[in-house]
Amino acid sequence: MFETETEEVIEVPKWDVALEALLREEYVSIGRMLKIEDFHKLSMEYSIRFDDIMDTVFAMTLEGKWVYRNVDGFDTEITQDMVDGLYVNARLHENDVRGFNGGWLPAA
Repeated sequence: MFETETEEVIEVPKWDVALEALLREEYVSIGRMLKIEDFHKLSMEYSIRFDDIMDTVFAMTLEGKWVYRNVDGFDTEITQDMVDGLYVNARLHENDVRGFNGGWLPAA
Protein backbone atom coordinates (compact mmCIF):
# COMPACT_ATOMS: atom_id res chain seq x y z
CA MET A 1 0.00 0.00 0.00
CA PHE A 2 1.11 3.51 -0.77
CA GLU A 3 0.38 6.48 1.38
CA THR A 4 -0.24 9.68 -0.49
CA GLU A 5 0.23 13.04 0.99
CA THR A 6 -2.14 15.75 -0.08
CA GLU A 7 -0.56 19.15 -0.14
CA GLU A 8 -2.91 22.01 0.38
CA VAL A 9 -1.96 25.14 -1.49
CA ILE A 10 -2.55 28.17 0.68
CA GLU A 11 -2.58 31.49 -1.07
CA VAL A 12 -0.63 34.05 0.94
CA PRO A 13 -1.38 37.69 0.13
CA LYS A 14 1.55 39.85 -0.92
CA TRP A 15 0.41 42.65 1.36
CA ASP A 16 -0.48 43.36 4.96
CA VAL A 17 -4.00 41.99 5.48
CA ALA A 18 -4.53 44.09 8.62
CA LEU A 19 -3.81 47.24 6.61
CA GLU A 20 -6.08 45.95 3.86
CA ALA A 21 -8.91 45.67 6.41
CA LEU A 22 -8.20 49.17 7.72
CA LEU A 23 -8.22 50.61 4.20
CA ARG A 24 -11.43 48.83 3.25
CA GLU A 25 -13.06 50.06 6.46
CA GLU A 26 -11.96 53.63 5.70
CA TYR A 27 -13.25 53.33 2.13
CA VAL A 28 -16.67 52.19 3.35
CA SER A 29 -16.71 54.80 6.12
CA ILE A 30 -16.01 57.82 3.92
CA GLY A 31 -17.93 56.49 0.92
CA ARG A 32 -15.47 57.51 -1.78
CA MET A 33 -12.17 56.41 -3.24
CA LEU A 34 -9.14 56.90 -1.02
CA LYS A 35 -6.56 59.53 -1.85
CA ILE A 36 -2.99 60.12 -0.75
CA GLU A 37 -4.25 62.56 1.89
CA ASP A 38 -6.45 59.81 3.35
CA PHE A 39 -3.48 57.43 3.57
CA HIS A 40 -1.42 60.13 5.26
CA LYS A 41 -4.24 60.80 7.75
CA LEU A 42 -4.50 57.09 8.55
CA SER A 43 -0.75 56.84 9.05
CA MET A 44 -0.84 59.70 11.55
CA GLU A 45 -4.01 58.53 13.29
CA TYR A 46 -2.84 54.95 13.80
CA SER A 47 0.93 55.54 13.99
CA ILE A 48 1.56 53.44 10.90
CA ARG A 49 4.40 54.28 8.55
CA PHE A 50 3.06 55.96 5.43
CA ASP A 51 5.19 53.74 3.19
CA ASP A 52 3.74 50.60 4.81
CA ILE A 53 0.26 51.78 3.87
CA MET A 54 1.38 52.62 0.34
CA ASP A 55 3.19 49.28 -0.01
CA THR A 56 -0.12 47.59 0.75
CA VAL A 57 -2.11 49.82 -1.60
CA PHE A 58 0.33 49.30 -4.47
CA ALA A 59 0.53 45.53 -3.89
CA MET A 60 -3.26 45.21 -3.91
CA THR A 61 -3.43 47.33 -7.07
CA LEU A 62 -0.74 45.29 -8.83
CA GLU A 63 -2.70 42.12 -7.97
CA GLY A 64 -5.96 43.57 -9.30
CA LYS A 65 -7.68 43.69 -5.90
CA TRP A 66 -7.81 47.50 -5.87
CA VAL A 67 -7.97 50.00 -8.73
CA TYR A 68 -6.29 53.35 -9.19
CA ARG A 69 -8.52 55.96 -10.85
CA ASN A 70 -6.92 59.15 -12.15
CA VAL A 71 -8.37 62.65 -11.58
CA ASP A 72 -10.31 62.39 -14.84
CA GLY A 73 -12.12 59.31 -13.53
CA PHE A 74 -10.35 56.70 -15.65
CA ASP A 75 -8.93 53.48 -14.26
CA THR A 76 -5.18 53.71 -14.71
CA GLU A 77 -2.74 50.83 -14.69
CA ILE A 78 0.04 50.91 -12.14
CA THR A 79 3.03 48.75 -13.02
CA GLN A 80 5.76 47.24 -10.89
CA ASP A 81 8.30 49.45 -12.69
CA MET A 82 6.31 52.54 -11.71
CA VAL A 83 6.23 51.46 -8.09
CA ASP A 84 9.91 50.51 -8.07
CA GLY A 85 10.79 53.96 -9.43
CA LEU A 86 9.17 55.62 -6.41
CA TYR A 87 11.56 54.06 -3.92
CA VAL A 88 14.56 56.27 -4.55
CA ASN A 89 15.58 56.58 -0.91
CA ALA A 90 14.48 53.11 0.28
CA ARG A 91 11.46 54.66 2.03
CA LEU A 92 8.40 56.09 0.38
CA HIS A 93 7.28 59.55 1.46
CA GLU A 94 4.21 61.58 0.65
CA ASN A 95 6.18 63.75 -1.79
CA ASP A 96 7.24 60.64 -3.71
CA VAL A 97 3.63 59.88 -4.65
CA ARG A 98 2.35 63.40 -5.28
CA GLY A 99 1.80 62.50 -8.96
CA PHE A 100 -0.95 60.11 -7.91
CA ASN A 101 -3.62 62.76 -7.56
CA GLY A 102 -6.51 60.41 -8.23
CA GLY A 103 -7.72 57.75 -5.83
CA TRP A 104 -7.94 54.04 -5.03
CA LEU A 105 -10.94 51.82 -4.53
CA PRO A 106 -11.59 48.09 -4.28
CA ALA A 107 -11.93 46.35 -7.65
CA ALA A 108 -15.48 45.45 -8.61
